[in-house]
Amino acid sequence: MNNPMRTVVVEKVVLSSGGTGDNLTKAKKLLELISGKKAHIIASHKRIPDFNVRPGLEVGTRVTIRHKEAIALLIKLLGAIDNKLKFSSLSDNHFSFGIQEYIEIPGVEYQRDLGIRGLNVTVTFARPGLRVQRKKRKAGKVAKKQMVTKTEIKSFMEGSFKTSIL
Repeated sequence: MNNPMRTVVVEKVVLSSGGTGDNLTKAKKLLELISGKKAHIIASHKRIPDFNVRPGLEVGTRVTIRHKEAIALLIKLLGAIDNKLKFSSLSDNHFSFGIQEYIEIPGVEYQRDLGIRGLNVTVTFARPGLRVQRKKRKAGKVAKKQMVTKTEIKSFMEGSFKTSIL
């Protein structure tokens, strides 16, 4: 008898890409092309003099996809890396991987105005009951066992998405 509160689900898929100026607009167009959603710009909060980064400088863009659209997009993005992940890219509650060139994604054609660009993909997992911690009124604490561990993510990805973890 399985406990329904222990099931693991894909909460969201976040696509992100960095750049400044013209590269930032190209990255934003790329994410909108892949996801079909509107991407938003990320501004820096810190000052990093070595990289000429100051607070308020637009340094990246990202888009978040949830529910069934996230799973469909994840299947498509895993095809770009041949359904293979490194175990080192797994972490508690999420995993991340990078795609070097967007033309590796099945079904995405080369766009002359974008050039060759890459992107980062982060997949977040959750269990039912996490809302208790996140709600604004009467927020509660959630036990450590509510986290989704690396091994649980590994078994979920191997079972649901036929992904091999190296």
